[in-house]
Amino acid sequence: MVFVLLGGILFVQAYANGSFVPDYRAEVTAGGGQGEVPEEILGGGPIVNTTSGRPQSYRLPPRTMVLTFDDGPDERWTPEVTKVLERHQVPGTFFVLGNQVVRHPDLVRALADSGHELGVHTFTHPHLVDLPGWQRRLEYTQTQLAIAGATGIRTNLLRFPYSSRADAFLDRDWPLLQQAGELGYLTVVNDLDSRDWERRGPDSMIANSTPTGYAGAVTLWHDSGGDRSQTVEALDRFIPMMKERGYRFTTVSGALDLALAEAGATGGGPGPTSASAGEQWRGAMLIRAVRAADTTFVVFNILFVVVGVLTIGRTVLLFLLALRHARRRRRRDWSWGPPVTEPVSVVVPAYNEKEGIAAAVRSLASGDHPGGIEVVVVDDGSTDGTADIVAGLGLPNVRVVRKPNGGKPSALNTGVALARHDLIVMVDGDTVFEPDAVRRLVQPFADPQVGAVAGNVKVGNRRSMIAKWQHIEYVIGFNLDRRLYETLRCMPTVPGAIGGFRRQALAYAGGMTDETLAEDTDVTMALGRAGWKVVYEESARAWTEAPTSLGQLWKQRYRWSYGTMQAMWKHRRSVLDRGASGRFSRRCLTFLTLFGVVLPLTAPVIDLLALYGLVFLDRTETALAWLAMLGLQFLTAVVAFRLDREKLGVLWVLPLQQFVYRQLMYLVLVQSVVTALTGGRLGWQKLRRTGLDAAGPGQSGRPVAPVTGRR
Repeated sequence: MVFVLLGGILFVQAYANGSFVPDYRAEVTAGGGQGEVPEEILGGGPIVNTTSGRPQSYRLPPRTMVLTFDDGPDERWTPEVTKVLERHQVPGTFFVLGNQVVRHPDLVRALADSGHELGVHTFTHPHLVDLPGWQRRLEYTQTQLAIAGATGIRTNLLRFPYSSRADAFLDRDWPLLQQAGELGYLTVVNDLDSRDWERRGPDSMIANSTPTGYAGAVTLWHDSGGDRSQTVEALDRFIPMMKERGYRFTTVSGALDLALAEAGATGGGPGPTSASAGEQWRGAMLIRAVRAADTTFVVFNILFVVVGVLTIGRTVLLFLLALRHARRRRRRDWSWGPPVTEPVSVVVPAYNEKEGIAAAVRSLASGDHPGGIEVVVVDDGSTDGTADIVAGLGLPNVRVVRKPNGGKPSALNTGVALARHDLIVMVDGDTVFEPDAVRRLVQPFADPQVGAVAGNVKVGNRRSMIAKWQHIEYVIGFNLDRRLYETLRCMPTVPGAIGGFRRQALAYAGGMTDETLAEDTDVTMALGRAGWKVVYEESARAWTEAPTSLGQLWKQRYRWSYGTMQAMWKHRRSVLDRGASGRFSRRCLTFLTLFGVVLPLTAPVIDLLALYGLVFLDRTETALAWLAMLGLQFLTAVVAFRLDREKLGVLWVLPLQQFVYRQLMYLVLVQSVVTALTGGRLGWQKLRRTGLDAAGPGQSGRPVAPVTGRR
């Protein structure tokens, strides 16, 4: 619904800006015959009536002057023009553009209230010859509705864009005149064109607008379209000059009344009439729609800047701090401290994990940690025989604990309570560890200030396009973001797939809770607030099975994003705390808000404006801007892959990621925000697994062999 609404708004914006009409081509207006245009029109005056079977045209009586203004209203120059007219007490006829009326309805209302006359000059100022009949009708109708919505009246006057004198009509213009008459319009051209758009000075404009002798004339001026200061000055001199010559100033309808009276015709020319209630309502809706679209587009432009600043700022921070983190870790003298050889308890919560539990448990039980590894598998009420599979492995350092289903936090707390050792590793039931992963994961505990360690989660099933996209996301997210967070002491999440904890730190934080769907984020924030250091150990690698379908991916990310928002909300008040809690919360929640919520929520603006630009704006500039953003992402990905010693070949799918995967993540986050704002509740969303075989991906995309040794 959100994207349909935004698409509709952009459509209205494009329509109001004339994006659906062809560009004006000067060569189309030159040349062509006049055999089909009646002589009454070619040899007649500037007011053309084709509403009846017999075309008629009217000239103005001598010493009669009509000032007409095209292309307005303009918020800067229309008031300046009307000041001159009011100062000299003369009316004007303003042929307005519909897309300007909807943006400045108050100016149009002021024109009508001041006694000036309004006429239709189309909605977007197209060259009407290039348009089909239905589109010309739409140009007139929408402008008429805009006038009705702004003033409550309708007009019967019409002026074609790019028209000039009556004797300049060509055969291709004749269908336009006929259609205008069928729609009840009088077509108005001009006798004299001030050519104020050339800006050759007031003297030139006055000379161009001065009739020969005392002939009456409809003169053409502009109150929009750029700087009109010369037009204002010329009018201020032209009006009193013509009055001194005995000229009277009137509107087009007033001049037609005089022309008809002079010809002895009964009645007057048809002038403005009241618009119906339906027309006024539709006109008001049109005004609101275009102004809403304009406002939205301004907001989009602001958001575009926000997205750009956040993206560039995040990239700069990643490069500066993450690269500094990587350089420090690769120094020869780098060490967490004395080797950690204490025994480790690994807690594996499992619920219906029969596909992957055997491989996961074997990889854990066979780890090379010198202090020994105890594996505690907590079967959380599985119905697929998960506990029996583990028990059947017959591994001496593996215990199986069965409990009624109570959720992952409950299973983790049960495992921690039954674990024999003070160093605890928490693992998802579908995760396969490398042989040295546990040993490497616990080495940071040599620092007594470290309370938790985030390991390096790798995507094991990389065959599908969706899995490749997640592989890229994991590498960038874990190997740049976590380095950044560690450097700033604001790590928000120790991943459930591979995370190490001190028992003392877990107890201080209150253990795992079911208050959010992101128990790993919740407990990590609690540890950070308590003053514990949470670090990232990139050499401790575990392989997990990524969702292979869009539906499964949606469920997983929906839970992640919603759970993260729950954790942020839960810890929100801690930003006011003093000491370690406040310092951690202000950094962590600020980063999550900016880069985890605001940036992803506003990032679709890039895609929307790119699509809008490709269709309606300069395609080259739009494509270059979009490619620049893609290039920035590609550079970030290359850096992350190099740091993680990953092959770059998979990055060929990165451009394709922009067209499906990113949009899916947008929608997931939008749904999560809507769920949070409406107070909805979300279940755990159990995913379907197929299982991994061992540690490390082979060419087929499935793990086939262990990876050992220091990278």
